[in-house]
Amino acid sequence: MWPWIDSCFGTAAVLKIQRTSERAAVVLTVSGRLDAENVDELRESLDAIAVGTAIVLDVTDLLLVDRDVVRRLREWEAGLRIVLRNCPAYIRAWMAADDLL
Repeated sequence: MWPWIDSCFGTAAVLKIQRTSERAAVVLTVSGRLDAENVDELRESLDAIAVGTAIVLDVTDLLLVDRDVVRRLREWEAGLRIVLRNCPAYIRAWMAADDLL
């Protein structure tokens, strides 16, 4: 409808989840914007992977997260559901914050 919006804001804000395999693990590469509105899309991708399969979540190209996402990432990692790869320092710091609860 307004083609100038894509040129101003780019399309990188859209969530993209790419699934690949690496040895015995499934790698989900997440890019764009991950927030409370679309975190269930990531959860569904995780749930589609067989229980017991190692899951690596590569967030190199993740541009933006919100509090709900950081809370879920922390829960999934603490519960050994995922291993975070290439996690930016600001996300790690936020995950470590006590006030996130």
